[in-house]
Amino acid sequence: MKSLFVVLPALMLGACASLPPNHQLSPADPYEKANRSVGMFNEIVDIMFLKPVAKAYVTVAPELVQKGVSNFFGNIADGWSAVNDILQGKTDKAGDDLGRLLLNTTFGFGGVFDLATDAGIDKGNEDFGQTLGFWGVPTGPYLMLPLLGPSNVRDGLGLLPSFLFDPISKLSSGATSFAFTGLRAIDTRAGLFTTDALLNQASLDKYTYVRSAYLKRRENLVYDGKPPKTEDD
Repeated sequence: MKSLFVVLPALMLGACASLPPNHQLSPADPYEKANRSVGMFNEIVDIMFLKPVAKAYVTVAPELVQKGVSNFFGNIADGWSAVNDILQGKTDKAGDDLGRLLLNTTFGFGGVFDLATDAGIDKGNEDFGQTLGFWGVPTGPYLMLPLLGPSNVRDGLGLLPSFLFDPISKLSSGATSFAFTGLRAIDTRAGLFTTDALLNQASLDKYTYVRSAYLKRRENLVYDGKPPKTEDD
């Protein structure tokens, strides 16, 4: 463990000091050197801690348990999605997300069972970063956040109300809240295993690939899959 704290700063400094040969900075990513440094830190944490724990979880926990855990946290996300549907004036989507929340929370044992999907109720995917984008707040520069990964200034600001309204953060016991937060992180990382091979095979620089994928995905989410056309389209 001691060696980790010796090697990690050196790796981060190396990442911050160098960019790929003949590399030009993107206007959307003026802080790329620092972002690459944070990205390397995140990758080291993932390799040494998150990925091994998630692999052990997938190996040990029965598939039914894994599904129940994912459903439980997905049910919480439906509630937050409904709030942002309302803030964006998307009444139909709000009705779907509220319906999912009510059905899965009551008859799905707190969301462990996803009865709403079986009933054909569409699942939303709204957050406060999208709400800010809906009301015209610009994205701002691309950011790589420690432990949290790809983001931008707008989405980063959107994380604050997400945390404040997260029911996990409201649990009276700090230890219980920490345990649920850790379980959610493990569940999230386990769900990303299918993308690992894609990233490793990416023909582009991995950092550039992740940045491009993130920015395109967020734009699609803000515009509900119909982003405005550009001169390149």
